[in-house]
Order: sequence, then structure tokens, then C-alpha cells
Amino acid sequence: MNFGHVRHLHFVGIGGAGMCGLAELLHSEGFVVSGCDLAASEATVRLESLGIPVMVGHDPAHLEGVQVLVHSSAVPPDNAEVEAARGRGVGVIRRAEMLGEISRLKWTIAVAGTHGKTTTTSLTGFVLTRAGLDPTVVVGGRMHFLGAHARLGRSEYLVCEADEFDRSFLALFPALAVITTVEAEHLDTYGSVGAMEEAFVTFADRVPFYGAVVACLDDPGVRRLLPRFGHRTVTYGFSPQADVQGRSVQLSGLGATCRVVAHGTELGELTLPLPGRHMLANALGATAAALEIGVPFAEIAAAIAAFTGVARRFERKGEREGVVLVDDYAHHPSEVAATLQAARQSFPDARIVVAFQPHLFSRTRDFAREFGDALLGADVVVVLPIYPAREQPIPGVTDALVVDAARRAGHRHVQPAASFDDALAVLRGLLRPGDVLLTMGAGNVVRLGDRWLVEDGR
Repeated sequence: MNFGHVRHLHFVGIGGAGMCGLAELLHSEGFVVSGCDLAASEATVRLESLGIPVMVGHDPAHLEGVQVLVHSSAVPPDNAEVEAARGRGVGVIRRAEMLGEISRLKWTIAVAGTHGKTTTTSLTGFVLTRAGLDPTVVVGGRMHFLGAHARLGRSEYLVCEADEFDRSFLALFPALAVITTVEAEHLDTYGSVGAMEEAFVTFADRVPFYGAVVACLDDPGVRRLLPRFGHRTVTYGFSPQADVQGRSVQLSGLGATCRVVAHGTELGELTLPLPGRHMLANALGATAAALEIGVPFAEIAAAIAAFTGVARRFERKGEREGVVLVDDYAHHPSEVAATLQAARQSFPDARIVVAFQPHLFSRTRDFAREFGDALLGADVVVVLPIYPAREQPIPGVTDALVVDAARRAGHRHVQPAASFDDALAVLRGLLRPGDVLLTMGAGNVVRLGDRWLVEDGR
């Protein structure tokens, strides 16, 4: 990895899921890395423990000696450091462009999709690591086997998560483009489903003549786009028409198992120690990608059987007074429904109590009815205020849209909570031994679960 004369890189928004891993990776490569964020977090504490200075707040004084400023898509163009950097002639690039430059220098497996990309990326990186291929891995979630969002390898391989938000994945140079799902999402930036689908086609077309698109045949959105992909395509899934098939699926609270048939040849059994058919589909995607680069199936199966998961992806956090706490990043209706199905498989006799935090005003506006339908899979639902992330409030758009939609769908036990304190008070009156408390959302709802886990109950 060589960026010419550039040695000092400064990350604005360094604590973000996509940013912290990239910062850690470049620090491990020997670059001088610094960063800032609005508040300290678990991610920034880890970065500081590695020797990366992280400042709280945004101040042009942070730019001393900086040659390139890297910012996430969530950072507005009028950010004080971004404006100052441009005024001083410091290079300013998006996080996606930096990852794209790294991918240009590597043999890259880039995993995209509306759902499942973090787990599929982590599985693929884990398989290649266990197979001795020493890949560099960059993921938008903390991989349990590393305790980090990134891994610096010394081989030619890069496995990275390809984020479709803001068309960021179009900055990548994938040799293998894995596409897990294509469903309406990020309509605030795309404007229409058609524009979003066009971006996925463009992403697939970035594959070179010697590469391939690895696509999930089970997903209706992917199937619609398959005829438009201009490169060799390898399909995977549970469909009998898939090139890499999962057959004889068995789901349990302990995980999921299937037999794998690739291009007509039965390879053997695949066991994933994570619950849910959607998780097994992710494992099939990682299997298809690994087979493409020549990893023997026996090594793939052994790695997947040892996979320990990703933070905030159906993560069992602990237990208190007979109640199990599980946390999940689900923030789209399809993800909510799949996570609740996995919860039923894992805890078939339990009452599932969900604390759901909607993420983004625009997403809540666009999918309120679908969220209401998806939440029918829970026994009891507590809906928190919308986590705004990068957005400003939209008039008339509140968590009440989700509560009302769930009630209209027929849910009899759904209620709002005005704050974490309010939610904790509600949960104290609701929870009983044998229940599962499932916190869901892409915001900071994980902190609600952490508070519940350690509070004294008073």
C-alpha cells in the first residue's frame, strides 16, 4: 500500500462504523492517523488504545500536519474541519474514495446488499483467514473473532463491505462483487427504487473481465437485475436453480445446517452456529465467494462452523433475572421480520419483548406501514423516539407512525416510550423470567440494553 507522499491522514467522524476500521487499517499499515468525532465511544476508546489520537468535537486546529482529510458521508460539507482543510489546500476525500483506492491495489471481494452485507463480509473474511490466505478485511461491524472492524493482511486479497448509501460502493474496484439483496432503501438519497437498482447494476459492471458477480438467487430484487449484469454471474441460495445451493435446511435455536451442492456436485454439510435462515443464506454467499477463489469446501465448512458472529447481529448480550438480552442492528422492515423469525427459532417457548428504535425520519416515513407489519412477530413492542443520525426532523414524522401502523396491523401490545428512562420504567413492569428482551435498531438502542442489564431494578 503506497499513497505517494501522503503520510498523515485525519478522519472526521472517526468513530463511525465504516470509519474506525479504515482508520485502524491505515494505522497498522504505518500511516500517521488522527481523528475526531462529536463524542467519545467504544470505537474511539479502542482507537486511542492503539495509539491513534482522537479529539472530541470539530476544530480546524486538529489539522496541524494533516495531508489528507477523510470524512464519512454523514459529515456535512460545511463542517468546520472540512471547510478549513479545503481552504488550506489539504486533500479532502470521502471514506468511500479511500477504501476504493485500497481496493484498486488489491484483489478485492466487495460485498453489497440492502441486508446481510456485514455478516457476509465477516464470514468471507473469516473463511479466507482460516484458510491461510491472510486477507485484509474491512467491515462495518465489530467482528468477534478479531474484536475489531478491520484486519490488516499481507496477501493480495481484500474483503470489504460495499455500502450502497450515497452510491459509495461505486468507488470500489471489485474482482468479485457479491450482492446479497436489493430492496428499497436509502430513498432519501436515491429518490426512487429505479435509481437505486441502477446503482447496483453499475456496481456489478465494475467487475473486470476475469472476475464475477456472486448474487443471491432467492432475492426478488437480485433476480430482477440478473439479466442486466454484464459479467459472469454465480448464483447462490436455496433455490434449486442456484449455482451454489443449500439443500435439506435444518433450523434450530443453536444455528442452521444445510447440504451444499455447487454446480451439480454435492460438497457436504454446512453448519453455521447462528440462528436464522437469513444467516444461513449469508453463509452460502461466503461459501460461493470462497469457492470462486479456490478455497476447498472442507476448509470453508470448518471455518463457518467456528464463526462467532458480529457485534449487533443477533448478539446475545447477557441475562438478568431470568430474562435473556439479545441485540440486533435490524433497521429495515425485512430485517426486523427476519430477526424476529430467528428469535422464535432460538427461543421457541419465550415471550419476545422488543425495544425498537426507528432509524432516520425518512425511513420511518417511507416504511412505517411495513415496520408495523414486521413487528407483528413480537409479543410485546416498545417503540422509542426516532434516531435521527444525519437527518433533520420531518414535520409529522415521529415514532407514533410506527406505533399506529403496528396497531392497525392488529398488534395488541405496542406502546411508545418517550426516552430511554421511560422505556426502562416500562420494561421493569413488563419483563418476567423466561422472556427475551430484543433491542433493535441502527442507532444507539444498544445502550438501552446495556443499561437494563446492569441496573438494580429500582
